[in-house]
Amino acid sequence: MAESEAETPSTPCEFESKYFEYNGVRLPPFCRGKMEEIANFPVRDSDVWIVTYPKSGTGLLQEVVYLVSQGADPDEIGLMNIDEQLPVLEYPQPGLDIIKELTSPRLIKSHLPYRFLPSDLHNGNSKVIYMARNPKDLVVSYYQFHRSLRTMSYRGTFQEFCRRFMNDKLGYGSWFEHVQEFWEHHMDANVLFLKYEDMHKDLVTMVEQLVRFLGVSYDKAQLESMVEHCHQLIDQCCNAEALPVGRGRVGLWKDIFTVSMNEKFDLVYKQKMGKCDLTFDFYL
Repeated sequence: MAESEAETPSTPCEFESKYFEYNGVRLPPFCRGKMEEIANFPVRDSDVWIVTYPKSGTGLLQEVVYLVSQGADPDEIGLMNIDEQLPVLEYPQPGLDIIKELTSPRLIKSHLPYRFLPSDLHNGNSKVIYMARNPKDLVVSYYQFHRSLRTMSYRGTFQEFCRRFMNDKLGYGSWFEHVQEFWEHHMDANVLFLKYEDMHKDLVTMVEQLVRFLGVSYDKAQLESMVEHCHQLIDQCCNAEALPVGRGRVGLWKDIFTVSMNEKFDLVYKQKMGKCDLTFDFYL
């Protein structure tokens, strides 16, 4: 498997974070040297995997999945560091060796494309929950994320960043390929394909889907308690004053996109998604 470095400067001398290319896909630098080990990572039937393209609502989804799968007390979740309970497969910390030794059932996250996930995951019984988000909101959130990270030092304009996104020149590669690869497997028995916007449209149905998929059962009162807690999480995400323009809100792209940018984006979207029957809500 060939690996090569790819510099991605944004504006001169500003954004020089180095990605590297693996089988034609740009990946973050911390993935270098471990892709073969990831492909051979030992998967267990009891595993639950959460996979997303970055900024697709991973934080919200992991809390909902943890709540449903563990039967956790909603009041206790706010006191926990959920990220510690759901490690990211490819991140430097805690690392593959530690994740391998976690007790079952393991909850594991990843942003990797379907083709780069552990081989056993493709043919096994581990449950995989994938969440996709409409790309216009996602690219705004991804831009704000890059701006907030000192390590990324991104100081380019949103228009430049959006161009990178449309040209598949950001970490974890093409969003268009990422979601379509998983959509091709959305009927697999071990895959549950969710959309971020459905959290806002019909949270009850999404929670019920997760309950069935994870093979757990709750009485009506417990289910109502879970849904209420999830509603509170979503409200916090969308209305938090600390987040620029409410990063979790559906339709936030309308505050950022110009008419010209929107037209260009729609053209690229049609070109890259035209043959796919997956659809998104761009506003509610």
